[in-house]
Amino acid sequence: MEKQEVIEYCLSLNNTYEDYPFSKSGDVFSVVMKHKSTNKWFALIMNVNNDIYLNIKTDPNYSDLLRSTYDYIIPAYHMNKEHWNTIIINKNDVDKNLVKELIEQSYELTKRK
Repeated sequence: MEKQEVIEYCLSLNNTYEDYPFSKSGDVFSVVMKHKSTNKWFALIMNVNNDIYLNIKTDPNYSDLLRSTYDYIIPAYHMNKEHWNTIIINKNDVDKNLVKELIEQSYELTKRK
């Protein structure tokens, strides 16, 4: 999966926008996907060591199962590891449908005030 594909999918969800709060010297290293109504994050896309990381919120009861089942899902990079996971989206075996499903779950989990 490509970074832009993930951004476009996130923007297809209702009332969302992309934000670039961590740009450095004009270069974009990360993109935060947010809810328009609350400004809460539901996804963070980053370039880390030549990989594209996607941080998404997950139900803590589901996080361990995801991590033990998929080698491209790891504890969240620089975020709460109980509630957030990282998906390394540029791995060859990434299931795009699973990524979209997890983005939607994160969107729903962060939607509430």
